[in-house]
Amino acid sequence: MLRHADIWHAIDALARQNGLSPSGLARRAGLDPTTFNKSKRVNAGGRKRWPSTESVSKVLDATGCSLGNFVALFGGTGDGVVQRIPIIGYAEAGRSGYFDDAGYPVATGWDEVLFPDIGDANAFALEISGDSMEPVYRDRDTIIVSPAADIRRGDRVVVKTAEGEVMAKELTRKTARKLELGSVNAAHPTISLNIDDIVWMSRIVWVNQ
Repeated sequence: MLRHADIWHAIDALARQNGLSPSGLARRAGLDPTTFNKSKRVNAGGRKRWPSTESVSKVLDATGCSLGNFVALFGGTGDGVVQRIPIIGYAEAGRSGYFDDAGYPVATGWDEVLFPDIGDANAFALEISGDSMEPVYRDRDTIIVSPAADIRRGDRVVVKTAEGEVMAKELTRKTARKLELGSVNAAHPTISLNIDDIVWMSRIVWVNQ
């Protein structure tokens, strides 16, 4: 299971590898210099704060560090730190035979990526296609999706429709009968779908750009 201390340990180690302080690492990635300060790792009430997936992704890009090498910097070394997650593209995801009715990945022939253990054995990865979620997710970015994660309004999700379309969107509204799915890119309109037209919906928990 991914621990709070592991990811902050990896960020600090990555900064040292590049001859930087945590503030310098954030600055190199184009982030606010205080993003990784120790004071930002817990709130005033002592609750743990996690770095955003976008900020970690920008740091990896700025330093040329792969996700696998970043995981290797984690403080924990026991079993379960890393899991192999199946990955496919949008086109394949829309075909039958890759997911069961609950949205869990099935069948063989998937490629795999290494990822920190998020406590969901059914997690999977998709390669983004299109520009509807730019600039948050760009064409050919890889997103990690967790069928076990709770979904709330405002979460970014992957939805598969009864027609076989798979799309990454933002859940803007949900009622007993309908879903409204928004796009980050304003050029794409909000989509309204009947609940009965949704095969499954799962939350996006990471993007690797």
